[in-house]
Amino acid sequence: MKRILRSFLLLLLLSFILQVKSFAYSTDPEKFISEIIDEAKLILNSSDTKEIKAEKLSIIALKTVDVKGIGYYTLGKKRKDIDPDQLGKYQELFEKYFLKSFTSRLTDYSDPKISVLSAEKVSEKYTIVKTMLVKTDKKPEVKIDWRVYTKDPNKPLIRDLIVEGLSLARTQKEEFASILNSNNNEIDALFQKLEEFINK
Repeated sequence: MKRILRSFLLLLLLSFILQVKSFAYSTDPEKFISEIIDEAKLILNSSDTKEIKAEKLSIIALKTVDVKGIGYYTLGKKRKDIDPDQLGKYQELFEKYFLKSFTSRLTDYSDPKISVLSAEKVSEKYTIVKTMLVKTDKKPEVKIDWRVYTKDPNKPLIRDLIVEGLSLARTQKEEFASILNSNNNEIDALFQKLEEFINK
C-alpha cells in the first residue's frame, strides 16, 4: 500500500513539473504580462497556504524575470571589483533575496485586480507594458509599468517594475550602494545584509 501511495505521489509531482516546463508564455510583451498576471491571480485567489503560494510564485518568477540581469544591475560598479567566487555567492544570495522579497509582497494581495492598458516599444531591446492596479476600498489605484527585455524576441523577460514612476530596480541599486558605502565598500557587509533578510 505504501509503495502504491509513493508511486502515486511521484506521478503527481512529475505531472506538475511537466506542466510547469511545458507552458510557454507569449512572445508578445503585452500578452506575456497578461498571462503572468492571470497565472499569479489564480495562485493568490487559491486556498493554498502563504508558503505554497510563495513557492508557486517563485516558479513563475524564475521563468519570467531576468533575476541575474537585475542582480548585476543592482550591484552596480562593485560587480567589476569582486572575484568570480564572490560574484557567484552574490548571484546565489540575490536570487534568494529577490524571490523572498517578491513573494512576500504579492502574498499580501488576496484578489489583485490588474488591468493591462497598453504597450510601448521603446527600443529593439525594451518594451514598456502599462498596467493599473485597480482601486479597492482598502487600497488606492496604482500605476505599474513593466519593463520587458526583448533582446531574445522568443523569450521576453521582466527587467524592472516602475510603480507610480519609481523604478524598483533603481531603488534596490541605491539601497545596496548605501550599504556598501557605509561599510568601506566591503562586499561581505552586503552579503551579511542579504543573509539576514533571507533568514528572518
